[in-house]
Amino acid sequence: MKILMVCLGNICRSPLAHGILKQKAADNQLNWVVESAGTGDWHIGEAPDRRAIAIAKKYGVDISGQRARHFKPQFFSEYDLIFVMDRQNYADVCAQVIDKEDLHKVKLFLGDDVVPDPYFDDNLFDPVFQMIDQRCTEVIAEGGNPAV
Repeated sequence: MKILMVCLGNICRSPLAHGILKQKAADNQLNWVVESAGTGDWHIGEAPDRRAIAIAKKYGVDISGQRARHFKPQFFSEYDLIFVMDRQNYADVCAQVIDKEDLHKVKLFLGDDVVPDPYFDDNLFDPVFQMIDQRCTEVIAEGGNPAV
């Protein structure tokens, strides 16, 4: 199973989801590849936001080695599942689809809800970590076949 987590800049939400799900998959001895990307290209090559690194570290997840990258249309052929953090990410990713058959791979990470972007509010990092962590536990239980 190859899963891609996508947010806007690939420095807050998707690196957290990437790190949390990757660790949970390893803890459950699942041979999954989990990675992340952003729909925007402002942070390519940068480490995750320092606040995202700090909150992940607080809960025992190391995301400091990740580097931001930009979503590319060829990712549709490389990944089995593409989780996006909000509706704008969903629209931006779907707009790049090469083969309409691949649209089924794109899912809102929280189903009908969105993961708020904590970038402009330091107080959102902990609640965002918690909601991502809970959803990653569900993804593991679903075996990578989301019920959403």
